[in-house]
Amino acid sequence: MHQRDPPNVTSILIANLSVSDILVSVFCLPFTVVYTLMDHWIFGALLCRLMPFVQCVSVTVSVLSLVLIALERHQLILHPSGWKPSVPQAYIAVLIVWLLACITSLPFLAFHLLSSEPYSLLPAPLSQLQACREAWPSQQHKLAYTTSLLLFQYCCPLFLMLLCYLRIFLRLRHRQRMLEHQCSRNREDEHQRVKHSKHINVMLATLVAAFAMCWLPLNAFNVVADWHQEALPVCYHNLLFSLCHL
Repeated sequence: MHQRDPPNVTSILIANLSVSDILVSVFCLPFTVVYTLMDHWIFGALLCRLMPFVQCVSVTVSVLSLVLIALERHQLILHPSGWKPSVPQAYIAVLIVWLLACITSLPFLAFHLLSSEPYSLLPAPLSQLQACREAWPSQQHKLAYTTSLLLFQYCCPLFLMLLCYLRIFLRLRHRQRMLEHQCSRNREDEHQRVKHSKHINVMLATLVAAFAMCWLPLNAFNVVADWHQEALPVCYHNLLFSLCHL
């Protein structure tokens, strides 16, 4: 029988990323699509509070997992003989990530409720429909939280990943030049090393670009909705919201 390899730090972080991505797919897409198409909430008061909370937790875990992977790659490549995270430390880091994600997502659990107010002027039975809405103590509280969340979930992680992978790229390029200088007599080996380094660099650049581009539309939509809501046409609001989730 084939013996399974023991888990390492990278595999633990990737598995954690996979779990959080599955939660994003399960709790973001189905409920968001149904709510957007039906234009009213049908899943009850508990899920009205729970769904945004789980969405925020899963997104936060995904983002922080990507950051941890970048930091681990950075440490291993730039300091190969230095400190290396162990498997127990990786499990502790995963636990801290989930706890931190739950704490930062608590406002979604506290400030969501069902309301019939958006449908109050419609004739019966439409006036009995309910919407799952945010009910913050004030607009200033909402703006402070959503802006902080933007920095925590997108801007700062993107900066950290970009910095880590940029330094990795520079280190790999430096090693490539050293290898070319040392192995200039062996054209075939030199070609293979150059090709391998380019492949790694493309993968790193693709990872950062994918994170930036995939999360930019939704973050931009949320910023406009929070700070300049009148700029969003009412008739296209749901369409734009749905497109940003694709």
